[in-house]
Amino acid sequence: MMPTKFTYRSAAFKLALVCSLFGSSSALSQHETLPPKLGIEGGRFTVNGQPTFLLGMSYYGALGASDDFVRRDLADMKRHGINWIRVWATWAAFDNDVSAVNQQGGPRQPFLDKLVRLVRECGRQGMIVDVTLSRGNGMVGPPRLQSLTAHRRAVETIVTALKAEPNWCLDLANERDVRDKRFVGVAELKELHSLVKKLDPARLVTASHGSDLTREQMREDVETIGVDFVCPHRPRTPESPGQTEAKTREYLEWMRQIGRIVPLHYQEPFPRGYTKWQPGVEDFLTDLRGAKTGGAAGWCFHNTAQREGAQHRPRRSFDLRELRLFDQLDDEERKVLSVLKD
Repeated sequence: MMPTKFTYRSAAFKLALVCSLFGSSSALSQHETLPPKLGIEGGRFTVNGQPTFLLGMSYYGALGASDDFVRRDLADMKRHGINWIRVWATWAAFDNDVSAVNQQGGPRQPFLDKLVRLVRECGRQGMIVDVTLSRGNGMVGPPRLQSLTAHRRAVETIVTALKAEPNWCLDLANERDVRDKRFVGVAELKELHSLVKKLDPARLVTASHGSDLTREQMREDVETIGVDFVCPHRPRTPESPGQTEAKTREYLEWMRQIGRIVPLHYQEPFPRGYTKWQPGVEDFLTDLRGAKTGGAAGWCFHNTAQREGAQHRPRRSFDLRELRLFDQLDDEERKVLSVLKD
């Protein structure tokens, strides 16, 4: 057999072939890091068109965290199976206002840009973001968005800034039914919901409740306001975990009777450090199992600042200036995370 004769043409061909292969690999890598698209299919969430149970974690004060803290926390969350986080765009706990909008709903820098960066970073990590607005009750900063005009402007600010990102949803008003500064009426919520759909038709929208829902509130949510998913914040009592499965089935039955089924999302269950009851590993797992078995579409491993602690420490996701979230969790919370993925 004659030895192959080397030519510049053959070398060029091989080089082109190698570049082509690496180019394809690069394109594939780029495709794999595209942000996930959140959607719904009946009573389920979908991610990139596939039914997905949303298993999340509260990350309320994220806009006050350094980029390094955020990257490390997100990496730890992914390692434990967390695929979504909840972040507030109106957050000012412990005299540290990191809100992305001001009291009149306009952009507030640098925090609006930080929100955009956070959502994009979550997109690169394959994670979903729940962006929450609140009129506030004074506990996590001064009341804001107290008029419909201001609230509309806040919606416009957030939706416009994040419109290009497919991996986020919007809570129009945290615990909207609580009769303090947080309260937002049904007519206002209907108008705000319509505004979001006008600006960004495919964006998923909710308005969360501060407790279990009544049948009438369920009808208001799915029929009058037209939310895309329902978010009751269930009671924070020792009995609550054992009631979640039955309550979930009841909610879904109400939806069937109303004639419209949407995802049921437990975005803020009980945390440790909030009341005298300190839920343990089995309480969290019972609540999660009940949510899944009953047919809920998502659940959150919620955390809060220690109400009875010195200076309310650990503050967990309520204050991320000095310590990242995973460096503020207690031993019981770490145990929960170690088995959460299973």
